[in-house]
Amino acid sequence: MTEQQNGEKRGWLQRLRSGLSRSSSKIGESITGLFTKRKLDKALLDELEEALITADLGPATAAQLTAALSKERFGKDITPEETRGIFATEVARILGPVAQPLKITAAKPHVVLVVGVNGSGKTTTIGKLAQLYRGQGLKVVLAAGDTFRAAAVEQLKIWGERTGATVIAREQGADAAGLAYDALAQARTEGADLLLIDTAGRLQNKANLMAELAKVIKVLKKLEPTAPHDTLLVLDATTGQNAHSQVEIFKEICAVSGLVVTKLDGSAKGGVLVALAEKFGLPVVAIGVGEGADDLRPFEAESFAKSLMGLV
Repeated sequence: MTEQQNGEKRGWLQRLRSGLSRSSSKIGESITGLFTKRKLDKALLDELEEALITADLGPATAAQLTAALSKERFGKDITPEETRGIFATEVARILGPVAQPLKITAAKPHVVLVVGVNGSGKTTTIGKLAQLYRGQGLKVVLAAGDTFRAAAVEQLKIWGERTGATVIAREQGADAAGLAYDALAQARTEGADLLLIDTAGRLQNKANLMAELAKVIKVLKKLEPTAPHDTLLVLDATTGQNAHSQVEIFKEICAVSGLVVTKLDGSAKGGVLVALAEKFGLPVVAIGVGEGADDLRPFEAESFAKSLMGLV
């Protein structure tokens, strides 16, 4: 690893630690508050499990973490620091299988449909993914498929200018499926490596959204039977446990292949990512911990687990 790469990794770890500080403080304070130089007994385990549930890790994950702690230290003296260390190891073990960066296939372009409710950070995520992959030398095309929100279209155009990615857009209210078709045709013509398609996220009428996304997928398959190659669901960490229902809904609507979790810096609910991994087992492609273009990165289990438990 070069000195520049080392510096970039250190910079990202600092941003990750800072971004997860609300979550790690909440968990750390809960754990520390339960200790009065006591041995690890059933009562303390129950209290720790409740603290983890309160921190949005969910009942199943909380039970796993306290079981791991019990196995190692039951009946022995234990400190808050030791507790957080054991929890971090167990969280990393849970998250390891889902820490999977987006794999760009040989298909030209690799087509990624980006879905999620309005306000989850879909459009910004697309811009940041464009920045990430442009930085790797890939040719990227962006499709402004959320045609109902003029702000989303304008936002994507700004990201296109910033990253040097081509943006395909139409007038407000245009047919999203037709736009997706045109974007794929143009991305092919340009020899693009990656096509990122924004979509509407209006959940007020799930049937309409389902029909619209189904139509987008159908027209993409007319040009490329294997498209979309990925469907990424963007989740806002500040929604906490509501993220679970969003995964359930979008899994009904389309074949979600991976998650992107945003706004981890604005929330004390970072533990929800662990609960999502435990419940759904979907790949976590990337996480966002800030507003900057470089604040969205591929997800790494160990660094996240340590940051969540306040160990780095």
